[in-house]
Amino acid sequence: MPQTYNVGSRSRFVTFIAWVFMLLAAFACEWAVIQNATQSSWTALAGDQASLPWLTGLLLRHATWVFLAAIALSLATMVCAFGLLRRIEWARRVFIGLLMVAIVVNLSGLWLQQEFMHLLVDSALRQATLTPSAADVFGGVVTTARVLAGFITLVASLALVGIIRRLMSPSVRQEFA
Repeated sequence: MPQTYNVGSRSRFVTFIAWVFMLLAAFACEWAVIQNATQSSWTALAGDQASLPWLTGLLLRHATWVFLAAIALSLATMVCAFGLLRRIEWARRVFIGLLMVAIVVNLSGLWLQQEFMHLLVDSALRQATLTPSAADVFGGVVTTARVLAGFITLVASLALVGIIRRLMSPSVRQEFA
């Protein structure tokens, strides 16, 4: 059976995705600006950077570049989402590329999440004296948080893969022709 496309019709999916990502990108951009402005207080909270794991110390020293990259990606996402609303082909392709970058960052950030959790738990345990039963409960909460962080990261990555597949479908590509 031949497929029939309605030329000129706009799918709700593309419109919805465009608006959601414009709002998320605006929020992420604002968050990165605020975090960049408050990063000087992080080093005071972290104390001696020489005692920190190498990656955490590196991130604290280069946090400005990380946040500037986050701002740039957020602005690029907003521009592409606006292009999706206007059904511009280059915006669809760049948006798909940005989603692929987001998947890679998400999955590589999974390891970083675990490192920061380890760093926070170790510093908290060094400062607190816990009874064995309280330490067991605390350990269970930490394990649950780690598993949930991994699960949410994987689900978010799968959702982004679904969005990419839908944006690459023939019916959606027809809208951008």
